[in-house]
Amino acid sequence: MKKTLKIVIIDDEPYSRDELTFLLNQYEEVEIVGEADSGEKGLEVVMRKEPDVVFIDIEMPQMSGLDLAKALQNMKHVPLIVFATAYADYAVKAFRVQALDYLVKPFDDEQIDEVLKRMKERLIASSNGAELTAGVGKLAVEDEGRIVYLSPKDIAYLFREDRETMICANERKYSSRTPIKDLEEKLKGYPFFRTHKSYLVNLDKIEELIPWFNGAYQLKVIGQKEEIPVSRNYVKALRERLEL
Repeated sequence: MKKTLKIVIIDDEPYSRDELTFLLNQYEEVEIVGEADSGEKGLEVVMRKEPDVVFIDIEMPQMSGLDLAKALQNMKHVPLIVFATAYADYAVKAFRVQALDYLVKPFDDEQIDEVLKRMKERLIASSNGAELTAGVGKLAVEDEGRIVYLSPKDIAYLFREDRETMICANERKYSSRTPIKDLEEKLKGYPFFRTHKSYLVNLDKIEELIPWFNGAYQLKVIGQKEEIPVSRNYVKALRERLEL
């Protein structure tokens, strides 16, 4: 039996709400459980209905869609957020409030079909304990003003540098403002291991474990030149994870 996706639509334009409702109602697994024409009313509806997904317009009077999305992050059960807006230039800000997706009006069947697939995959991942930011089984990062979704299996390691977390994947480095401890939590369910207070490594990418000094080690990771430190406090647990 398919899980019903409970959806709330929040937009101050009635036509836009009707258009989204029409497109979403073509899917039998979707149930529109509420609508609102402002951010304030939308917050009330979401708290009362506890939907799986909320479609939010960005430019609304008084409480904007971005402000509403921030408020929703304080809920016990945070719904997935999809921004549905006429403005393409808010995409990076949308990513920063952990939006699942960003649709630009006018909507079409292909857009809706794609976002529904991502919703279902994300909810399945969450139920399996593999909950990730802004993506279906993927980690969202900024790259020169764009949003890139990285698959955990492609991430070699992460490390903290100044106020940024650097994510090394596909022979490139991406930056994130999210603390490494928060990314570690989001990557639960995948084979990542903390080797140092500033490093998180994908165990599937380890090529060689090299003894260093004073009981510490260094790691060589597939496709990466940098050797990664393993502090003494983590050596025993790492060897156990690697079954050495």
